[in-house]
Amino acid sequence: MNKTALLGALTLCAASFLAHADEDSLRIGIEAAYPPFSYKTPEGNVSGFDYDIGNALCEEMKIKCEWVIQEFDGMIPSLKVRKIDAVLSSMSITEDRMKSVDFSKKYYHTPGKFAMKAGNVINDPLVDLKGKKVGVQRSSTYDRFATEQLEKAGVNVVRYGSQNEAFLDLASGRLDATLADIVNTDESFIKTPAGNGFALVGPDINDPKYFGRGAGIAVRKGDSVNTARLNTAIDAIRANGKYQQVMAKYFAFDIYGE
Repeated sequence: MNKTALLGALTLCAASFLAHADEDSLRIGIEAAYPPFSYKTPEGNVSGFDYDIGNALCEEMKIKCEWVIQEFDGMIPSLKVRKIDAVLSSMSITEDRMKSVDFSKKYYHTPGKFAMKAGNVINDPLVDLKGKKVGVQRSSTYDRFATEQLEKAGVNVVRYGSQNEAFLDLASGRLDATLADIVNTDESFIKTPAGNGFALVGPDINDPKYFGRGAGIAVRKGDSVNTARLNTAIDAIRANGKYQQVMAKYFAFDIYGE
C-alpha cells in the first residue's frame, strides 16, 4: 500500500472511531448551582432534576452521559466551540437563543416570580419596584427581561454569576428583591433557614417573548441527529414512566406544564 492510500485508510479509521465515540457518549453541560434542578451534594456529587433527567435520557438512548460542570453564562459559547455537545441546565427555549443554538422539545415549564421580604405587595413590577435593587442571574432569561423591562422602568438591576449569590444578597439586605424560577426560589431559598421572613410576591412572570416555551436541551445549530434522538428519548421516558419517577423525587406537582 502506498503512502497516499495508507493515509486515506488511517483517516477513514479515525473518522469511524470518532463517529462511534460520538454515538456512544454525549458531553452535557450543567451548572450544578441551581437547586433543585442541579446542585452538588455535601459529598461533592452532582444531583438534581436536570441531572437525573439527563441520565434517564442517556439510558434510553443507550449512550454514556459525560457531565461537564460550568457556569451558566458560558454554556452556549462552550457548545459553539465543541467543548460540550448539549446543555441540560434549565435553559429556556427562546427565540433569541434559537438564533445561536437548536433545542430539543421542552422537558419542563415553570414561571418566574419575585422574592421579597414577606408583607411586600407587587401589583405592577414596573411601577412598584422603581428605585429598588433587584437581583437576577447573568445571561438568564430573567436578565434579558430585567434589562429590557425593569431597568427601563427605573429599577436598579444587579447581575450575579449564579442565582444562589442573589439569594445570599437578598437575605443579607443588599437586595430588595430577586427574580428567578418559582420552583428554584421556593425550594432553594424560601423553604430554607436563610429565606425565613421572605415570600414569593407579585404576578407570575412568563411572557413568551422572554421566557419562551419551557426548558429544553440546547445543541449546536444544525445538529439534527442529537435533536431528533433527544426528542425521541423525552417522549419515551414520559411514556414509560421514568420521567414521572424522577419528577416525584423532587416535586409534588406536575412540572412538565401545559
